[in-house]
Amino acid sequence: MDGNASLLNVVDVEATCWEGQPPPGQVSEIIEIGLTVVDLRAGERLAKHRLLVRPARSEVSPFCTALTGLTPAEVAGGLSFTEACRTLAALHRTGATPWASWGDYDRNQFTQQCRRTGAEYPFGHRHTNAKVAFTSSYGLRRRPGMAQALTVAGLPLEGRHHRGDDDAWNIAALVLAVAARGDWP
Repeated sequence: MDGNASLLNVVDVEATCWEGQPPPGQVSEIIEIGLTVVDLRAGERLAKHRLLVRPARSEVSPFCTALTGLTPAEVAGGLSFTEACRTLAALHRTGATPWASWGDYDRNQFTQQCRRTGAEYPFGHRHTNAKVAFTSSYGLRRRPGMAQALTVAGLPLEGRHHRGDDDAWNIAALVLAVAARGDWP
C-alpha cells in the first residue's frame, strides 16, 4: 500500500431509539456519526471526528439520552442528515476511502436513511464488517459485541460506550488488533 491506500475510515453511528417500538410517526434516525481515520500500514489511529445530526422524523427519547448521553437540545443543533452526508464525502473522502463498521447496522442505517430522504449515499462500496473479521481472526464461535471484543483482545474501553466518536475510536483499536495479526481483509 502506498500513499492513502493504507487509510481506512472506521464509522459508528448512534440513532434515535426507544425502550420499545418507536412512537407513531417516528422512525429511527442517525443523530451522531463517529469517524476514526486509521492508517493500517502504520498501525495507528490518526484522527477522531464527530458529527451531530438533527433528526427530522423523530425525537431523542429519555431512553436514548440514557444510552448515548445525547440530549434533544444537543442534536437539535446538529447538521441535517443530507448536510452530514455531504460533509463526510467532502472532508473525509468517504466515497473513495474504504470503511469499516462493527456489524452491518451502520451501513444498513445509512442505506435506509439515504433512500428515505433522497440524500446521496456518502460511502464507496468497499465496506468491511469488522465484527466478522474480528470473530474470524480470534477463532470465536459467536460474534461478540464491541465491548466484549475489547476484553477478548485485552484492550481498554476508551470513552463512553454508545457514543459514536468513542465507539469508532474503540472499533479502530479492534481493527488494528486484527491487522496486527495479519488478518485484516
